[in-house]
Parts: sequence; C-alpha cells; structure tokens
Amino acid sequence: MEMTLRWYGKEFDTVKLWQINQIPGVKGVITTLYDKAAGDLWTQDEIKKLKADVAEADMHISGIESVNISDDIKIGGGKRDEHIDNYIKTLENLGKEDIHMVCYNFMPVFDWTRSELARRRADGATVLAYNQKAVDAINPEDMFASINGDMNGTVMPGWEPERMARVKELFEMYKDIDEDKLFANLVYFLEAIMPVCNKYDIKMAIHPDDPAWNVFGLPRIINNEKNIQRMMKAVDDVHNGVTFCSGSYGTNPENDLPQMIRNLKGRIHFAHVRNLQFNSFQHEDGSQVTSWTGEKIPVGPADFEEACHLSSDGSFDMYEIVKALYDIGFDGPIRPDHGRMIWDEKAMPGYGLYDRALGACYIQGLWEAIEKSHR
Repeated sequence: MEMTLRWYGKEFDTVKLWQINQIPGVKGVITTLYDKAAGDLWTQDEIKKLKADVAEADMHISGIESVNISDDIKIGGGKRDEHIDNYIKTLENLGKEDIHMVCYNFMPVFDWTRSELARRRADGATVLAYNQKAVDAINPEDMFASINGDMNGTVMPGWEPERMARVKELFEMYKDIDEDKLFANLVYFLEAIMPVCNKYDIKMAIHPDDPAWNVFGLPRIINNEKNIQRMMKAVDDVHNGVTFCSGSYGTNPENDLPQMIRNLKGRIHFAHVRNLQFNSFQHEDGSQVTSWTGEKIPVGPADFEEACHLSSDGSFDMYEIVKALYDIGFDGPIRPDHGRMIWDEKAMPGYGLYDRALGACYIQGLWEAIEKSHR
C-alpha cells in the first residue's frame, strides 16, 4: 500500500505540502482541482500545473479525489451527455499526465451528511458527528446554515455555498429519482467512460454513501456489499471499482468491514481508513444492533461521532480492517480520514494536519506489524 494524505490545493487547504512531506512515509497526495464545477472539463495544462505544485514540494499525485459528477449525469438530465463527454476528456487528460486513480461519488444533493462539525469530546478535541433526531428535525434547506459556523472559514467538499444556495432547486430535480433510476444513471455513466479508462488504465473508485441509509428521502445506492456487487456485475470491468471507506460503510454497524474487504478483492482501488464511536443505534423495529465487532450498541436513534484512528478510541477494530487489506494484497493508496481537531488547530473540519498525521503513522504501524508477522 501507499500512505497518502488528501490535499485540496494551494489556495484552498490550510495544510501545506511541506508539512505533509514531513509525515513519515507520506510522499503522495490525493488532490483535485477544487475550484472546478461538476461537469466542467479539466484541461491538460491545468493538470500539469497541479502536478508541478505538488512536485515542487518533492511529492507526487497518487490519485484524484474527486472529479465530481454533475447532477445532470445523476438524474439523466438534458446536459448528461455533454457532461459525460467532458468527463471522458478529463480522464484522457489525467491519463496523459500519468494519473491513474479517480475517486468519485454518486450521492444526490449532499455528498455526505453530519449534524455537527465540532462536537466536543471528553478530552476537548472536536469531531464530526451525526445525530438522527437532529437531522430529522431540520429542514434540508436550513442544513447548510446549521453547520456553516463550524467550517472555520473553509469551503467543505459537497457543501459549497453556491451549491447549498440551490438546495430547494436540487430537491426538485431529484423528486422523481428513486434508487433504481439513480442506479441506471450510474451504469449509463460507467459504460460511457470505461473505454477511456481501459485505454489509460484509470481505476474509477466510487466512494460509498455517507451515512449508509437514505437521508431526507434521497436515495442511496452504494452503501453495502450487495449494492457494490450489483454495480460491479452491471459493468464488469476491473477499472470499475470502489473506494473502501471504513467510516462510511461503517456507519451501518452491521456492515462487516473486514469481510467486505475480502469479498471485494481486486476491485478496491483506494482506501479511506478511519474510526467511529457509536453512542446509539437501532433496527427499524427498535431492537438492539450488534456490530460486526460483537459490540452491542445502546438502543436509540442513530448517533455516532468520529474518533481517532486508534481502535480503543472508537467502535472499530482497526487492526482487523488493515489486516484484511493486507491479506487481499492491496497495493493502492490509503489515506487517514477525518481527523479530530486537536492542539488548538483551526482548519477544515476533519482535514486538519495533526490528527491525520497521527492516523497515518498509526495505520503504517499496523501494516508494518502485520507484514512482519507474515515473514
């Protein structure tokens, strides 16, 4: 595997490349052209400039997160084919620049949903958190306003102000889109881009829905192994793969993360490794849920918060997650995900320097121990 860190670019990230370069074992970044709107074409010159920015810090680009999918592609709108054509040309330009992995998602309206961006934990660290009661009580049009004050002056992916200003319009666009229609539009998109992916060996790595259930009535189609297998069978090409995000699939504590990893061998092109702490969860009938680790989670509407990467700080067995990746021979990029805000750092929530650096070292330590135990 290759340890990496996500970086949003010179003009948008509070974390500097020289700081990332000082994290042991991290020489690659996962990055993007952050100011590009979904549906726009990425020119080869723009990609060259991004590569040069990274190379200046003696680092390299390990993959792109994300080339965003437009709403017209997701709903099958009037500009779908125009935007897919731009996407194909963008992938071609990335391939010409020797970039071979693209993470993307197919979530409607909100890329991810949290009710809090700065929940304070017992040790004073702040973290992203989700409370189902709070989400159920809020009007989707007010969602951005409810969390904007905790963004620390940054622009968070999927929550751009200009997009959030159109929430009512976006919900109207998706009113007739159910899970089957959304899935059909995903297949249409994948079938269109696979030829260029094969030509340039570009691995498409779809990011799971977060959380792993419908929110505000919007459909979710990449949230468990059954749905991933359905997608991979519909477009059966090794370049049609997944980003295995433990924190997103893991929002459903019954998703057996290590088993999912083993069953997806050969189609995991990118991994986000992080930990969650469940405070309550329940089945639809109100009964207790036992997670894949054997933990019996207190009964109540879903409430979870993002923990540090250390297993004992949350509900996940991080050793078993990393071991599963090792066991399948995973050799792609991994990044620590959604760190806590610690040591008075002010940064994009989830994407500060300090806790992600700790996470990168912890994950590498697990990997080294597992690797040496197999000698």
